[in-house]
Amino acid sequence: MKHTLSVIVQDESGVLSRISGLFARRGFNIDSLAVGPTETIGISRIIMSVRGDNRTIEQLIKQLYKLVHIINVQNVTHLPCVERELMLIKINILDKDRSLVLNIANIFRAKVVDISLDYLTLEVTGDPGKIFAVQQLLKEYKVTDIARTGKIALVRESNVSTEVLKKNLINSNHYMYHQSN
Repeated sequence: MKHTLSVIVQDESGVLSRISGLFARRGFNIDSLAVGPTETIGISRIIMSVRGDNRTIEQLIKQLYKLVHIINVQNVTHLPCVERELMLIKINILDKDRSLVLNIANIFRAKVVDISLDYLTLEVTGDPGKIFAVQQLLKEYKVTDIARTGKIALVRESNVSTEVLKKNLINSNHYMYHQSN
């Protein structure tokens, strides 16, 4: 199972190296990694996606706490979170496909960030499911380059899960559709 860990660290030289060393020694691969400053100067947040069972992840968290400069480690996998990822995708595009790709971009609210006669580069931001869906649709065309940030996440203070929000949106759209017909 894939787990999402949120690690708060002191912004010191070598912290990320020690964390990745711990993962390497334990035989873990980090699926995605995003690091950035927090609201507090000198403190950074690391969001990482790691595969493993619950027991193994619990042991890994205990090992992380033993490292220098680790302030807090939280497994946010099962917590209601706002999750986002950024993808840049460059497509070698034929004239006949340009409007189809632009329609896909429009549906997913992607931004065209570069365009030439032969290439189109899109910026897609959203939850990991949206990123996956766009990537799957666009692989029908000649994708030449992809760059992804990895997932970032913050716990929702409302404690409302994303799945509940999606279901409510779908139900309200379904209700509005039937009311108008």
